[in-house]
Amino acid sequence: MLRVLLLLGLLPDTASDAVRTGADGHQLTLYETAFLAGGPHRVVDLALVTMHLRRRLLLAHTGWATVVDPEGRDEMERTVIRAIGPLGQSPIPPVRAAAAAADTVRALADRLVAAGLAVPGGVGTDVAAAVRAVRGAALLVVAMGAAALLIPGQEARSGGPVVSVLVWFGLPLALTLGCLAIARMEVHPYSSWASPAGRRLLAANETSVSDADHDVLAAMAVRGVRAVHDPALRAALGARRPSG
Repeated sequence: MLRVLLLLGLLPDTASDAVRTGADGHQLTLYETAFLAGGPHRVVDLALVTMHLRRRLLLAHTGWATVVDPEGRDEMERTVIRAIGPLGQSPIPPVRAAAAAADTVRALADRLVAAGLAVPGGVGTDVAAAVRAVRGAALLVVAMGAAALLIPGQEARSGGPVVSVLVWFGLPLALTLGCLAIARMEVHPYSSWASPAGRRLLAANETSVSDADHDVLAAMAVRGVRAVHDPALRAALGARRPSG
């Protein structure tokens, strides 16, 4: 099916050619969509899959990338080719890491920050780390409350052990769970990269992608590798870090 779509020209020649338009008229390239939805590594994955579908790159199910056509069609593809190295073949994880840290991706991020669609470098990841810390604190409160119930001699306390635990641990647990609920409403699911304006634009793009299943690259830009149905291609990209 993918081959037919390629021959019919239903998929763009490069990911940078395909755009989605938000309600405010701002157009996102697929690379920009991938960055807002999943960060630098999602951009590189999109470039890898684009080149694979165009037969400019071979992604083996064993996790290796082999250059077929050394002439990249855009700067992102040329960045991937440089990351693969002069031998023309490399495991995918180091290629992903090197390309994600390249100037091309940083320039893309800077453009999105300037447009108000992405958060400045480090801010989004700090928010995600803070959410993980609060989640850990909530689990710690629950664990400490359970441990307190098991301490010998609890029955002698007025009101019983359960009341004592609720008095001492109820408020911290309520605060941590409240913080997690607010974080989920405010920053989920694109907490690491997209600003509120970027999240709104992504939400509009996701709706349009769900109505166009043939647009494999657009679906992958929004949803990541899980949008790829080819099992061999999914296996090739399987050894990857979590997005965002």
